[in-house]
Amino acid sequence: MKVFWGSVFLSFYIASCGVKVPYTNQIKNDFNLDSEREIKKVQFYISSTIILQKSKSSGNQGTAENGALVTSSNKEQDRIIIPVNAKCVFDQYGANDELIVRFETGVGKTLTFSVRTGQANSKYYLIADWNQEKSGKITYGNDVYYATPSSGSAYLQVVLKKLQKTKRKDRIVKGMKV
Repeated sequence: MKVFWGSVFLSFYIASCGVKVPYTNQIKNDFNLDSEREIKKVQFYISSTIILQKSKSSGNQGTAENGALVTSSNKEQDRIIIPVNAKCVFDQYGANDELIVRFETGVGKTLTFSVRTGQANSKYYLIADWNQEKSGKITYGNDVYYATPSSGSAYLQVVLKKLQKTKRKDRIVKGMKV
């Protein structure tokens, strides 16, 4: 009897687990996620780590009291790391059907994802100005950051669950004795 209930519990557990799949236009159409009201109910995830960074350098030159020439420089680096499988929510649609998602609260703290040009049913990848040398220019929180090249492979994912309910009633017949 314990084996029976254990297998029933295990089958329900496996059936309730979801699988992360890339968010595509096919999923959008299959689940009627055309309206903002419906898509706001969806929990999105990131497929790979996104690293945004900006740096500022300053320096000056002069002479010390003992007559030595002195050069000083300061470098300040600011990085935002959004780890793999980080949760995000839909914020709004962009001008060309892009998805603008939010990982945290704050003005302008959003990232844009879109289908790549020429790929109708592709994944929604991170959008940046990839014309820069080795990085993509992104505005995040009203500041300009540069995404690392590996961030360009990040795309949106959703959890897809397939629920199948089976109602079964078992009765064990012990038999009859004369």
